Amino acid sequence: MELVCFLHDGWNPDIRPSSSRREWMDETPEAFAYRCLPLNIANAHGWEIGAAAGFAARWNGGVGVDSIEIRTESGAPNHRGPVSLFGQGVLTFHIEGIFRTPPGWNLWVGGPPNAAKDGIAPLSGVIETDWSPFTFTMNWRFTRAGEWITFSRGEPFAFFFPVQRGSVEAFKPRFAALENDPELANQFADWNVSRTAFHQSMADAQPADPSSKWQKFYYRGADAAGCEGTADHQTKLRVKPFAGGIVEPPT
Repeated sequence: MELVCFLHDGWNPDIRPSSSRREWMDETPEAFAYRCLPLNIANAHGWEIGAAAGFAARWNGGVGVDSIEIRTESGAPNHRGPVSLFGQGVLTFHIEGIFRTPPGWNLWVGGPPNAAKDGIAPLSGVIETDWSPFTFTMNWRFTRAGEWITFSRGEPFAFFFPVQRGSVEAFKPRFAALENDPELANQFADWNVSRTAFHQSMADAQPADPSSKWQKFYYRGADAAGCEGTADHQTKLRVKPFAGGIVEPPT
């Protein structure tokens, strides 16, 4: 399947596959946060867009479009930075590109996962990019007035991935008693016993090898008995970069 970003003359968005790494995860003791596979997969589950210029912004707590002060880094054109369009403490980034997905596919757009920023939070949207001829914006909303927030050049301000339209509505969610699925109940019981024993062993004596400090059942895609959960279990995503560039129109 193809995901196309159409570029107008002068557009040059910094779009790349999202990294699985996060600074705060690097800083955890022994980088233990990376033992959480769901975090790693979520971090890399799409593409990110980097800021075209570094800037600082501050919200004064008002509701008007003039309530945000923006200072773009020295030498950077103002149009390369964010703007205040909507008021309500919302900071807006224009995205240089018109995206086209296959029929029936949308783009989920929001902030980079597991990358909280103090004083401001990303807003999320779902866009029908299989037909829309419009650009869209990425918006962040201040959570605290009177303090400067900063983005460095290239820092991700947006994150997106395709989602099939109607897929969420197609699911029929329900609750069920665990005992109604004896196999699952037994697997859970085995894991629970194993997990409790493992935690106790860690409390009794910490192993010298960091890799011995976690069980790795989910990471390996297996249950507590070592049985494979699924043949297509993933421990790493290999999201492709956008290929090509601006194609000159025929003369």
